[in-house]
Amino acid sequence: MFKKIIKGGQRKHSKSDSTDASLYGSGPNSNAVAAPSRNSDVPMAPPPMATVEPLPLFRDVPVSDRQNLFMRKLQICCFQFDFSDTLKSAREKEIKRQTLLELVDLIQSGSGKIMERCQEEMIKMIGVNIFRCLPPASHENTGQEATDPEEDEGYLEPSWPHLQIVYELLLRYVVSSDTDTKVAKRFIDHSFVLKLLDLFDSEDHREREFLKTILHRIYGKFMVHRPFIRKAVNNIFYRFIYETERHSGIGELLEILGSIINGFALPMKEEHKLFLVRALIPLHKPKPVGVYHQQLSYCIIQFVEKDYKLADTVIRGLLKYWPLTNCQKELLFLGELEEVLEATQSAEFQRCVVPLFRQIARCLNSPHFQVAERALFLWNNEHIVSLIAQNRQAILPIIFEALEKNIRSHWNQAIHGLTVNVKKMFMEMDAELFDDCHRQFEVKEARAQEVEEQREMTWKKLVDAAAHRGEDNMVTV
Repeated sequence: MFKKIIKGGQRKHSKSDSTDASLYGSGPNSNAVAAPSRNSDVPMAPPPMATVEPLPLFRDVPVSDRQNLFMRKLQICCFQFDFSDTLKSAREKEIKRQTLLELVDLIQSGSGKIMERCQEEMIKMIGVNIFRCLPPASHENTGQEATDPEEDEGYLEPSWPHLQIVYELLLRYVVSSDTDTKVAKRFIDHSFVLKLLDLFDSEDHREREFLKTILHRIYGKFMVHRPFIRKAVNNIFYRFIYETERHSGIGELLEILGSIINGFALPMKEEHKLFLVRALIPLHKPKPVGVYHQQLSYCIIQFVEKDYKLADTVIRGLLKYWPLTNCQKELLFLGELEEVLEATQSAEFQRCVVPLFRQIARCLNSPHFQVAERALFLWNNEHIVSLIAQNRQAILPIIFEALEKNIRSHWNQAIHGLTVNVKKMFMEMDAELFDDCHRQFEVKEARAQEVEEQREMTWKKLVDAAAHRGEDNMVTV
């Protein structure tokens, strides 16, 4: 990398240039980034270093030598070491670690703005350290499904003692008030951001936490990158949903998006609504949804709270991906459904009331008592009860049969008691409607009984006919 810098032409120093050029811009314009103009002093790259040797501290050298010292320290930080053996190159590793810490302190001190060339080389050094091929995920080696990172410590990056400080340096650079985005965007460009997003697949949760904070800060500071970041995150979600169903950083990306969605202006752009329909709602489909469901649910709720007209779209999306055999996943959906309904207005509720309560009726009769219990708990929410009361004419005929079946035959006593309470609520809401539904249920039961009796009679006739024919065909010897 530094050989290329040396080959890049070196500009001649103008006589009018300051003779005490340092790491920072000097003179009356010291508060501005010292962008290399025609008459400015362009920093020259020092010759490449063959070994890692300790360098003096910035405060121990003259101001005129600090710029060159900064570049030499960046060279030290570009050296890569093998961390599989903790004793190997221990001295060199410690020199690099101390050098990185000194650079972090320098950026964090905010004593001045770093010259543009030095910024460029620092970002290159950061890229050399963090951009790498990630090791295969543990579930790819064993064939097992991805587990919840909170339950499993997972893979820990061996080079984290250095990597952590490099990430800290990048974070301090991005958040520094001295960093001019007009200059920095030339180094932290689309290519850099895309490589940063690729690192979210790291199994090391410590690295993903740093990446989450850094990307969030980049999104907030570099407005020019915002559309690109949203599009790139979209592509990660699409690949996860429709191809791999394996990615370690979906939860962290959704955390960032939760904050981004919270800042969307109203009326909401069509681009954002498409993101909800094409990416967020389909994220309910993959098997490992439980790993990131909390963050996903937060994003979904943010959309509904921003624009209540999206409630119908969200509810129908949940119904589309509703699990059929995974009871734990079904519990997650019921919890999210309750939060969505809390933010739903009456008009949107009416549009989806029929398919919604057909699904709730199926949940009420679930043999898994936690699913049935969670569905019955919806009637503990005052806002949802008020919506149900307004639409009881459509809802009660749909769920009446499910309520009756629970009372008559559900194996769990707690479910039996909760169902009786819900039934009483409907009786108090509208006794006439309740009686009408009860009559219809009895008529339906009677018809079903008649059909069953007819079926049994038909089978009996067939059995008798078969037996009679068997007797006629018997041969006596």
